[in-house]
Amino acid sequence: MATTGFWPVKGSLKSVVDYAENPDKTTDPRYMDEDLARTIKYAENDQKTDKKMYVSGIHCSKDHAYEDMLAVQKRFGLRGSNVAYHGFQSFAPDEITPDEAHRIGIETAKAMWGDRYQVLVTTHLNTKSVHNHIVVNAVSYVDGKKFQNHIRDHIQLREVSDRICIEHGLTTLENAPFYGGEKKSYWIHKSGQKTHRDILKDDIEECIKLAWTDGHFIELMEERGYIYDYTRHSVRAPSWERGVRLDRMGYSKENIMDRIMGYDHLQKRHSYVNYGSYQPKSYNDYPLLQLERQLDFTIDHSTSGVKVAISLVFYVIVELLKLVTGEVNREELRPQPISPELRLEAAKLDELTAQATLLGRNHIETLPQLEGLISEKTEAIRILENERQRCYNRLKTAESPESEAEIKEKAKDITERIKPMRSDLKTAKGALKRSKYLAGLLDTEHNMEISQLQRQQCRQRERDRGWER
Repeated sequence: MATTGFWPVKGSLKSVVDYAENPDKTTDPRYMDEDLARTIKYAENDQKTDKKMYVSGIHCSKDHAYEDMLAVQKRFGLRGSNVAYHGFQSFAPDEITPDEAHRIGIETAKAMWGDRYQVLVTTHLNTKSVHNHIVVNAVSYVDGKKFQNHIRDHIQLREVSDRICIEHGLTTLENAPFYGGEKKSYWIHKSGQKTHRDILKDDIEECIKLAWTDGHFIELMEERGYIYDYTRHSVRAPSWERGVRLDRMGYSKENIMDRIMGYDHLQKRHSYVNYGSYQPKSYNDYPLLQLERQLDFTIDHSTSGVKVAISLVFYVIVELLKLVTGEVNREELRPQPISPELRLEAAKLDELTAQATLLGRNHIETLPQLEGLISEKTEAIRILENERQRCYNRLKTAESPESEAEIKEKAKDITERIKPMRSDLKTAKGALKRSKYLAGLLDTEHNMEISQLQRQQCRQRERDRGWER
């Protein structure tokens, strides 16, 4: 049997803008080929394909697939943002040999796209399940028309794959997903980061180990910032658009209870005392509330950004995430942010630190100030780029090798001055894009910690009354 799916590979925004401004102009390849090249490079990775034994091209050379696909795109012009489509065809473990998997991949690609598009088929051997990666040029070599990527194409790919698998004596998988719904998480995992489902799974596993009953499991999940739906057996964080069904992640109510009862209770008690729930008792046990007291700061923002002390927001975010990554008080177990979304930001700590540093260095407190910094950096880069272009123009009329060397050295010096400015501009734009979102995360975390504190204080009062009786 084989599961299938594919998704579009997006080109750079610059290529889309260039096309929108001048649809008759062939886009500069340096702005359009980065994602295509990266996709093909991944598909051809020698460590996964057994030294390119399992790489084949359809209407393109297996050794120069990128150049061949790019040539077609340049001939017809890149129209739209999708530069290619990246598909997969994965087989059950120990069901098929690499040779047969590759043949099935080629047959599937030919039947699906081979009459109009260039296709690269590679068979990866780096996991327990042998699987094919299929890279399809978005532009037809026949007439330059773009592949439209309709839902029926995903259904057709599953049907074609199933038919060819049956012809080769393989089984098929009923009701398997035909659409590459995990494409986003695939690239997130490839970059070494986690998705919100990964964070959720980590929390579920920890709560199962610590819980005494199914009710206690739900209580522990709520302590970690999730809202539990008893009817659907699903959870969601405050900012999620929809909940996640736990049974679809392999955590049915019966499975959770069986695993809870399967853990050694003495070990569970030891783990709960030492590594268990947040067990907060006062403001000092909540990381954000503690930082707010230390800084005399509370989250207060508006959509206009006038009230947002941006540099302080980024500083607080960075300090909170250091708790997650263990950079503060490594010897002592410290409570982490409750909000799953805020903990998910830990993967971006380096980026956020750079943004916080830039904002502090330039004394940026409001969104209008940040927008002004971006405009200032953009204009400064434009002036230097124009000056460098004048140097390049003077090279055409240089009177001697010495003069030419002097002009080149000046252009090189300008380039070195531009580099840090571009880095700052990129960092500033990233901060502008995420500032309101991060302020919202702090607002959510603040409310969750207050709610948790009040709940804990209520429980303590109930225990005290019980002791008095």
